[in-house]
Amino acid sequence: MANPTNPLSRPPVMDSHIRRVAILFAGGPAPAANAVISTAAVSFIRNNIDVVGVLNGYSNLIEFGPDHPLQEGRDYIRLTHGVLKRTRNSRGIIIGTARTNPGKNVSHPSHLQDPERNKPLRTVYEALRSIGVDALISIGGDDTLKTANKFKMFQETLPPGSPRIPVVHLPKTIDNDYMGIDFTFGYFTAVEFLAEEIRNLLADAEANRAYFLTEAMGRSAGWLAYGAAIAGEASLVISVEDIVGKYETSEEVVNPSSGKKELRRVMNMPEVVNRIVATMRVREEAENKPYGVIVMAEGLAELLPFSHIEGVPRDEHGHIAISRLNLSRLFSELVAKEYHRQTGRKRKITGLQLGYESRCARPTAFDVMLGSQLGVGSYRALVEKRLDGVMVSVSGQIELNYVPFSQLVDPATLVTVVRYIEPGSDFHRLARFLETYVND
Repeated sequence: MANPTNPLSRPPVMDSHIRRVAILFAGGPAPAANAVISTAAVSFIRNNIDVVGVLNGYSNLIEFGPDHPLQEGRDYIRLTHGVLKRTRNSRGIIIGTARTNPGKNVSHPSHLQDPERNKPLRTVYEALRSIGVDALISIGGDDTLKTANKFKMFQETLPPGSPRIPVVHLPKTIDNDYMGIDFTFGYFTAVEFLAEEIRNLLADAEANRAYFLTEAMGRSAGWLAYGAAIAGEASLVISVEDIVGKYETSEEVVNPSSGKKELRRVMNMPEVVNRIVATMRVREEAENKPYGVIVMAEGLAELLPFSHIEGVPRDEHGHIAISRLNLSRLFSELVAKEYHRQTGRKRKITGLQLGYESRCARPTAFDVMLGSQLGVGSYRALVEKRLDGVMVSVSGQIELNYVPFSQLVDPATLVTVVRYIEPGSDFHRLARFLETYVND
């Protein structure tokens, strides 16, 4: 840490057994990704530690073998001051990304004893060791955190005396649904980007006396949809946290694994549609506003009745391909029909999917500062504090803290816990105060 008697002194060079650290980014892009990568790399470089950027997530590492050694330029690059020049505020991901999941066959701690199940994790370990990596910085969402934890646990099964690669994880998701941190880098940039789109659509809707029904990103929770709706002055926002009471129901389905019938929680679509129509009618009949923008979180697609999602593919992490469903178009058609049934009038309702274009937007100053602190935090965790198996977090005025994987991952299922918006919380109620009032 800096010398308190000389606040302008640089942090001292620390003795460390780490000679080469690898930085890896996995999952979807997020604004300020390069701020995280750049500041992490520079912190190590300035302390005489070599840094490599693993290209395209885990996709190249799991291909490692006698016939496929890692090659610089193809599978990884050396991160130097020249490579990192003026990248902190840049768009995109300078080392690329991918969704390859080397831990997909491990869903219980006992699986780590199975050579076939843990083979991809072993391959990742051997690939990193082959290029002299002493420590790993993992950047990604909750699925990438799960992989980092499994990688750490796999190394605990190695014979005594085997070299260990300590791993720290930096949380990334514009969805902001991460346990252990208040806000993830890129969230506020994505909110501002989507809010601007919503404001543009609102002006369009007013000019044409029409409605836009938008689908915002947010697979599991409604943070992004709510943030964009609040900042963008939307008429109504609905997310997975709102599907309770009369808005939820259940259906009987057959579990493909067991073949047994079980109840599945789903959205009560007629009630949700009716709630949207109620907002439209209040705006038109009480406020003389025959226009508006409705925001729905894409995660609602997971709660659609089975008839709507049957046959839709899933990725390596088991997530449904939400982009294939077009939730906004489905609901815009249902809402238009119900509105006409109730009022006898027609109103144009256009469904739009929003979100992907926000993932590589130019980061805001706050996200650059947040991402930079997380990047520096990876150095401080590995070198100053000599930690292993922690997620770097921030709180308050971007103060660093370190959360053990054990507090973020279920020890039996090895699955991370999603952080939802708490119904009735001040953040949740903020949207209700600002949107069109409906006595529901």
